[in-house]
Amino acid sequence: MSIDFDLADGIALIIINRPECANALDAEHYEALGDVWRRVRDDDAINVAVLTGAGERSFSAGADLKSWIGRERALSEHWQTQQNQLLNRGLEVWKPVICAINGTCVGGGMTLMLATDLRVAVKGVKIGLSEVRRGIIAANGGTQRIMKQMPYAIAMEMLLLGDDIDADTALRWGLVNRVVERRDLLPTAMDLAERLGRNAPLAVRAAKELAVRSFDLPLSEGLRLEQFVNAMLQGSEDVKIGREAFANKTQPKYGGS
Repeated sequence: MSIDFDLADGIALIIINRPECANALDAEHYEALGDVWRRVRDDDAINVAVLTGAGERSFSAGADLKSWIGRERALSEHWQTQQNQLLNRGLEVWKPVICAINGTCVGGGMTLMLATDLRVAVKGVKIGLSEVRRGIIAANGGTQRIMKQMPYAIAMEMLLLGDDIDADTALRWGLVNRVVERRDLLPTAMDLAERLGRNAPLAVRAAKELAVRSFDLPLSEGLRLEQFVNAMLQGSEDVKIGREAFANKTQPKYGGS
């Protein structure tokens, strides 16, 4: 199995480790990646996750098409909507996820990237949704998230033509947060993770959930939901720790409770 996982100081480092096949994922590796995302969701020792690919060639080419295209499926599988959930297939992970794009990020690799929160890319890498060139669509959220994250015409160009953009173009359109030299990729991603980890965990998760749900809520309902969440957080230990640290001009050490 080639989904590597390491946990230290509240940061989970996840590496898709199949460089010999562009870090593409067959059914077995998708299942393993799903297990990792559920651990990130459920393990209180994890505050933030960093996702990257092995090698320098590819972040991920997404699905290993040789094992997926033409695969016979029972019609009943279309209604097993909670089976084999992934980060980009609807699994709700409210801890922040940072994507460190070490190489070409296309197809399902890009749909996975679109489900992350902060993104750092190596200068010159290519990013794109090429599925229409293979007779399929950018599934697992590809046709959905890109429309929320990019201007309409640019998103449509990527979806319908299947053309790639480079990292600098992705930065210009706000698709990534940083473009760095290769040697700086993981240090930059880990620095962001450490900074996120210093913030109050419950507040970070609440902020992420409220922001993501805002796409589907009227403003009046989103504002009301904010009030309820803030009222709930006011009684947390983290708020007490933050208040005392502010008064004493010290760095708070939050416990996530």
